[in-house]
Amino acid sequence: MLKTKTLILTLFSIFIPFITFAQETSTELSIDQKIDAFFRPIADFVGGIIFFPVSIVGHSVPIVLIVLIGGALYFTLYFKFANFTLIKTAIKIVKGDYDKLDHHEADVAEGDVTPGGAIFETINVENAQGEVSHFQALTAALSATVGLGNIAGVAVAVAIGGPGATLWMIIAGFLGMASKFTECTLGVKYREVTEDGTVHGGPMYYLSKGLKEKGMAGLGKVLAVFFAVMCVGGSFGGGNMFQANQAAAQIIQRFDINHGAAGVIFGFIMAIVVGVVIIGGIKRIGSVTEKVVPFMAVIYVGAALIILGMNFSLIPTAFGLIIDGAFNTSAALGGVVGVLIVGFQRAAFSNEAGVGSAAIAHSAVRTKYPASEGVVALLEPFIDTVVICTMTSLVIIITNIEGRFFEYGQEGIQGVELTASAFDSVIPGFSWVLTIAVVLFAVSTMLSWSYYGLQAWKFLFGKGKTVDIIYKILFLIFVIIGSSIGLGAVIDFSDAMIFAMVFPNIIGLILLSPKVRDELKLYKEKIKSAVN
Repeated sequence: MLKTKTLILTLFSIFIPFITFAQETSTELSIDQKIDAFFRPIADFVGGIIFFPVSIVGHSVPIVLIVLIGGALYFTLYFKFANFTLIKTAIKIVKGDYDKLDHHEADVAEGDVTPGGAIFETINVENAQGEVSHFQALTAALSATVGLGNIAGVAVAVAIGGPGATLWMIIAGFLGMASKFTECTLGVKYREVTEDGTVHGGPMYYLSKGLKEKGMAGLGKVLAVFFAVMCVGGSFGGGNMFQANQAAAQIIQRFDINHGAAGVIFGFIMAIVVGVVIIGGIKRIGSVTEKVVPFMAVIYVGAALIILGMNFSLIPTAFGLIIDGAFNTSAALGGVVGVLIVGFQRAAFSNEAGVGSAAIAHSAVRTKYPASEGVVALLEPFIDTVVICTMTSLVIIITNIEGRFFEYGQEGIQGVELTASAFDSVIPGFSWVLTIAVVLFAVSTMLSWSYYGLQAWKFLFGKGKTVDIIYKILFLIFVIIGSSIGLGAVIDFSDAMIFAMVFPNIIGLILLSPKVRDELKLYKEKIKSAVN
């Protein structure tokens, strides 16, 4: 691990280029333009690698998407379609039906530092190692994925690829469930628990420790460090500044106020809200997200169901358009392959299955059996993509049948505005509720990504309190920055960093799949013996 001195030097190395660049750049440029000009060549270079286009039947497909979908298909087949067969079990675990399996027995809990019968005492609950419940871990991870991708991303996918993109989003969502199951099982299996009961886990740990077990310690360390660096960068950018920026933009646009001062004020307010929560760690994050995420989901999905109910007769027509459009050869929509790519890309970018981020939140769960949390985690892509994204898509398609407020196959459509128009056409004024939802989605995403980034930060620089405080202060500073300036290339760069996490993660997941299979077998046996 890097020491505190290295951390300080790293911080200087991050900020000195900004200071130097600001001095050398013409004073006629705004701070937004200076930052954008500094990051643009870096963003283009990194993005060019991560999103390197591969030609498939005349269509350019980002290589990261091929890795994500290829990995998801591999895990689906390797685990014999566990993403379908384990849904019922996952719901029972979340409900607490199998909580008794985590009570103290002769078995040693994963990460137990006092093996041999004495169970390691945790912060909150005796007899089960970890910091949050299955439900809290699920909502903490969901809060990072359920958000703008469901509101804006789906709208863009439908606008560009037509109704048919919905079917491919659903299929990609089901495939992604297998990736989430794999990475979250490993997150628990290879987590570390400090003497005070604090849990540290995620791809950094299963890459370094898991691959070391397989005699590939060097490769594991390189992949783990690379993942951690990208995760920290992604937490400051896409998981923070972008969310703050979009939330601020919605409020400023809604109230038609000047962006400058309003953005800063909004940023300070949001930083205070986020700061109060993240200072409490994953337990407080879990306690907040377990309330906020279901609340948001109920309001959003509830409104969608109302619209679908009011237009019940059009649902068969909508599904007809979806199925027909999925195999549409229309050049305007990119043909079958073009529609498939749009749907797969939007689903993969929405639920983050295969990115590895969710494994960090799930590793903090109170459980003795890693596979139990892997099974719970497979619900994420189902809820995020199969349910919520499909709801959004159906609302847009159905309202557009009669309203005709946009033509399919268009580029450059603003996703939030399109979704707001669809909801407003049936429920006047719902765009105000949608604005609140965007802000809440943004806050919940920042809460979870602050935890992801902090865990990666600690992996790199150590687990001391000073290291912890430095990260949280930086994170809150970036909240204010993101709210008050235009981001441009910063977001392109941070997006590339988030999806750069895919490459080391998928490599590790494939190599460690046999470990996951063994854990699943063990947990199934425990469930069977408990039921009998």
